[in-house]
Amino acid sequence: MTTTTAAVLVPLLPFLGALAGLLLGRRAPGFVRPLAVLPTVAAAALAVVVAVRQGGGAGGGTGAVDASTRLTPTGSLPIDLALHIDGFAALVAVLVGVVACCVQIYSTGYLRDDPRYPSYAALVSLFTAAMLLVVYADDLIVLLVGWEVMGICSYFLVGHYWETAAARSASLKAFLVTKLGDVPFLFGLFALGADAGTFRISHIYTRLTSSAAHFQLDHPTLIALLLLAGVAGKSAQFPLHTWLPDAMAGPTPVSALIHAATMVAAGVYFIARLLPVFASSAAALAVLAVMAAVTMVGSALAALAQDDIKRVLAYSTVGQLGYMTGALAVDDRGAAVFHLLSHGAFKALLFLGAGVIIHAAGTNSLAAMSRMSGLAGRVPDAYWTMTVALLALAAIPPFAGFFSKEAVLGAAEHAATGHAAAVPAAAGWTVLVAGLLTALLTAGYATRLWLLAFRGKGTDAPDHGRQPIAMNAVLWVLFVPTAALGLAFGALPDWFDGGSLAPTLTTSVLGTGLALVGVLVTYGTWRHTTALAARAPLGAVAAHPDAEPALSEAEAIATHELAYGDIAAAHDPADPGRLLLGPLHRHAAAGFHLDALYAALFVRPVRAAARLVGFLDRAVVETYVRGAGGGPRLLGAAVRRAQTGNVQTYLGALIAGSLVLAVAVLVAAGA
Repeated sequence: MTTTTAAVLVPLLPFLGALAGLLLGRRAPGFVRPLAVLPTVAAAALAVVVAVRQGGGAGGGTGAVDASTRLTPTGSLPIDLALHIDGFAALVAVLVGVVACCVQIYSTGYLRDDPRYPSYAALVSLFTAAMLLVVYADDLIVLLVGWEVMGICSYFLVGHYWETAAARSASLKAFLVTKLGDVPFLFGLFALGADAGTFRISHIYTRLTSSAAHFQLDHPTLIALLLLAGVAGKSAQFPLHTWLPDAMAGPTPVSALIHAATMVAAGVYFIARLLPVFASSAAALAVLAVMAAVTMVGSALAALAQDDIKRVLAYSTVGQLGYMTGALAVDDRGAAVFHLLSHGAFKALLFLGAGVIIHAAGTNSLAAMSRMSGLAGRVPDAYWTMTVALLALAAIPPFAGFFSKEAVLGAAEHAATGHAAAVPAAAGWTVLVAGLLTALLTAGYATRLWLLAFRGKGTDAPDHGRQPIAMNAVLWVLFVPTAALGLAFGALPDWFDGGSLAPTLTTSVLGTGLALVGVLVTYGTWRHTTALAARAPLGAVAAHPDAEPALSEAEAIATHELAYGDIAAAHDPADPGRLLLGPLHRHAAAGFHLDALYAALFVRPVRAAARLVGFLDRAVVETYVRGAGGGPRLLGAAVRRAQTGNVQTYLGALIAGSLVLAVAVLVAAGA
C-alpha cells in the first residue's frame, strides 16, 4: 500500500464506519460497537504508518507527501481533491486518531446501555473523519467541508442529552456562535483564493515564503482578520469562546474529543498551515497576540471560580488554546503545534478521568466532592492518571505540558527581544507577560481541582466497584504521552520547521517558579479554608452512582442547580478559589458576564426587531392581503344575491333596466 493510499484511507475509514453505523444501527445492533471502534482503530494505525513513512518534515529534509485530482472545473479557480502531508499534518493526524480511538473505546463502557448509542457512535466517527479531512486537506474548499461537518456534528453530540434544557441550549449556542465566526471565515477563504490565484494551501504557503517568488497578497490584513474570526469561533478564543464551557452539557467522551483533538484544535492547526498569510500583516499578528493574551488570563481566572469540574476543564482548554494562538502570534508554529499535541494528550485524559469521577461521586460539583472522603480510593486509576495530567497542565517538569508551554514562552521571549523580524516586539511582550501570569493561575486552578476532588472530608464516597475496564484502560493509554511526550522536544523540530523547541533558561525558571507559587499558595489557602469551614452539606447528591456512567452524568448535569443552587453565588468557605479571587470571584464564576453583555447588545435587539417585523407582518402586510381578498369576496356575495333563479324577477329587472335606459336616451335627446 502506498503512502498516498494509506493517507486517503485515514479519513475515509471513519466516514464509512459512520455511514454503516447510521444504516445498520437499528437493524443490526450487534455490529454497532465493532463499526464504531474498528474503523477508527484502523484509521489511527494507518495515520501512524503514514507518519512513520513520512519520517519528518522540512526541518529534517524530508519532503511532504502531495497528491491531487481535479474535483470539478469552476471556470476560474479550480477546486482540487488534494492532500498535503508534512510533519505537522502527520503528527496531528496521529493525535486525532489516537484520541478518537480512546473516546470510542471509552464510550463502549460509558454509554453501554444508552438507547441512542448507535447514532452517537456514528456521529463520533463522522466527527473524527471530518477533522482528519481538515488535517490532510490541501485545498481550502475541501478543508471547509470538514470544517463545517465538524460544526454540525458538535451540534448533535453536545445535544445528545436533548431531554435536558441545558443540552438543548448548549448545542444551539455552540452551533450559532461558531457559525457567527464561519461567515467572515468563508469570505476570507474566497478573498485569499482570489488574491493568491489558487485554493491550494501548499501553493499559497510556498509563494509567500519563497524568496524567489516575490509574491505578496493584495489585502493581507483584511484576509487575516476575516480568517481570524472563524478561528476565534472554532477554537473558542475571545470574544467567541462562550460556547465551549456550556458545551459541557454533552457526554464526557464528546467533551474529550472536542477539547483534545477535534473542533477547537482545527482553528489553531489552520493558522499554523497558513501562518505566512497572518505574518504578512503586523496588524493581524498584533490582534492575534491581544486576543491570545485576553483569552489566556480571562479563562484562567474563570476556571479558578467554577464549581462544575467539567467547566473548570473547559475554561482550561480555552486558556491553553490561548497559549497556542500566542505562539502563532509570535510566528512560531512549531511551538504552537507542539503544545497542541501535548495538550491533546493530557486534556483528553483529564476529561475522561472527570467522567469516571462524576460517575463515582454522583455529582459534577466540586463543592459536593469536597464534602466526601475517600473518593480517590474509589477511583484509583483516575486518581493517579489525573494527578499526572494536572501536573502536566500546570507545566510542572518533567511532564509534557512543561516542555510544550516553555516552547511557547521561549518563542514569545524571542519575539519580545526583537529577534523575530516579522513580529512586533509589543506582540511578543504581550504574549510573554500574559503567558507567565496564566502559568501562575493555571497551577492554582489545577491544584484547587485536585484538592477539592480527591482530598475532601465528610461522608464517605459511595462505593459501587471498579469502573469498566475499557474506561480505565484508556486512561493509562493516554497517561503515556501525558508523562513522556515532552521529552521528544529534541526530535520534533525535524518534523516541523527545524526551529528549536528546547526550554530556555529564563522562561523555564520564571514559568516553573510561578507555577510552584500557584501550587503552594492554593494549597495553603485550602488548608486555611478547610480549617474554617463548617463542612455543612450544600445539598443532596442528586444522581445515582449505581447507574451507568452516562445516566449518572446526565442526571448530575440536569439536577446540579436544583440540588446545589448557584454555587458560585453561595457562600462556601471551603472553596479556596473564593478567598484567592476575593470580590472578583462572582464575576469570574459568571464568565465576566459576557453572555449577559451579548444578550443585551445582540440577542435582545434581534428579538425586539423580530417582534416588530412580526407585528408589521400581521398588522400591515396581512391587512392589505386580507383586503385584496375581501373586496372580490364582498362583490361576489352581492352579485350572488341577484342570482335568485326566479324568472319573474329577471324579467322585472330587465323591464326596469330598459325603462331606465329609455328615459336616459330621451333626456339626452331633449338636451
